[in-house]
Amino acid sequence: MAAESALQAQAILRDTSSFSWYVIPLLVVVMYIYSQEAERGNWNRILAALAFWGMDWFNELWNSLIFHITDFAPMWAAPGDTAYLILIGLNIEISFMFAIAGIAATLALPIDKHLKILGINNRLLFAMVWSALSVGVEILLNSVGALTWEWSFWNADAPYLIFLFGYMTFYLVCYWVFDMDSRKKQIAVVASIFSFDLAGLFVFGSLGWL
Repeated sequence: MAAESALQAQAILRDTSSFSWYVIPLLVVVMYIYSQEAERGNWNRILAALAFWGMDWFNELWNSLIFHITDFAPMWAAPGDTAYLILIGLNIEISFMFAIAGIAATLALPIDKHLKILGINNRLLFAMVWSALSVGVEILLNSVGALTWEWSFWNADAPYLIFLFGYMTFYLVCYWVFDMDSRKKQIAVVASIFSFDLAGLFVFGSLGWL
């Protein structure tokens, strides 16, 4: 039997009647941020941010499949107010946020990728710090009902998997792409991530599993 939170999210899934015009200025903000980075020639940052965004789409795919397979609940659902719920755990506001989160995450990095802070490589340390902050935000969102958790191993009392698979992988891939010494490799990784995401959306969407 499906959890109430999952049913609430399912009820507004891809419902265009909830559209609100604030989506348009949010889109412009995302476009402006990327345009600023392009104007400055910061393609490492742009590609790293896109890799980060693509990783979130990957997570949202398997999250939707969890709900389809179990018919109980996804790992997380977004049943709250939104201009558009794209997937059961992904609304358009979240998607825009993840589109620019990678920009912010790379802006904070030291230039030297080998620098150690407290004996830890700075890339790993920053990935850990950003992941912990992100989990903290999710806990706040959960406390107000904007983001729901129904599984005992994925909630505020057991945040370890959220930390590792909900965010740590995002930041590590983001920094990995950012530090690559080849533009071709960066593009190849980003293209591979989005190709997988698009294939998943097409196949599983066609089957009605999303």
